[in-house]
Amino acid sequence: MSGEICRLRDGRRLGYVEYGDPAGFAVVNCHGGLACRLDVAAADGIAREAAIRLISPDRPGVGLSDPKPGRTVLDWAADAEDLMNHLGVGRFAVMGWSMGGPYAAAIGYGLRTQVIRIAIIAGALPLNEPGVFAELPPIDRAYTRLSQRAPWLARQCFRTMYWVAGAAPAIYGRLAARDLGAADGHVIRDEGFGAFARMSREALRQPSGVVEEYRAWMRPWGFAPEDLSIGADVWVGSEDKLLDPRWPHELARRIPRGTLHVRSGGHFMAHLHYGEIFDALREI
Repeated sequence: MSGEICRLRDGRRLGYVEYGDPAGFAVVNCHGGLACRLDVAAADGIAREAAIRLISPDRPGVGLSDPKPGRTVLDWAADAEDLMNHLGVGRFAVMGWSMGGPYAAAIGYGLRTQVIRIAIIAGALPLNEPGVFAELPPIDRAYTRLSQRAPWLARQCFRTMYWVAGAAPAIYGRLAARDLGAADGHVIRDEGFGAFARMSREALRQPSGVVEEYRAWMRPWGFAPEDLSIGADVWVGSEDKLLDPRWPHELARRIPRGTLHVRSGGHFMAHLHYGEIFDALREI
């Protein structure tokens, strides 16, 4: 599976992959939940045409990256800083999809002198705030509670998903397309059931790391949306069946320089609008 390794300041390994134009403007991708560095592979050609160097790392315990138990959302900023130093990148932008939205915000907050703009795509509010957890889809609530209260059982669930994605990729992809709704099912079918299954299998290769993903997003971020001082685009698909429809509006309202963009598509709306998202990120 494609990927490079960066050695972090504390000795951990961070896996990452690059897409697009190697000489282009750098954009760091923060992958979604049950996903990994490969979740923006479909943007490779668009990023190349837009002169974007798309850098996509695995979070701790995901894909090729070593785990970091007990981590917070804000801890991700230090890992991103080490990766940018490793790659010799000074100024850059950040995008984050779904569970990756808070991590994009963390980089924007923690490295605000280097980050010119962030994009939060179908992202969540802080789940430790009153009432927010109850607004998650049932499956995410179940994975989160299982990861908190019975991590051994959650690990077995993710291990089984890993096996199915490898043994029966077409079936795995078809089931995902069916469960995610018409708009997102169309994206998965167009890009290929096998491609989706390969990305998922890589994301699930460390079941304990996936458990920690669900535990980490319940912890306080370490900052609030109101603390972001740089420009932020909040993107949402008009047919998103997974995201509470109030969340993007609330995020855009709470971020001082936030701008809401509603476009066609579901939870995977970025796959239909990568070009526009990249154009917004590179504006200075």
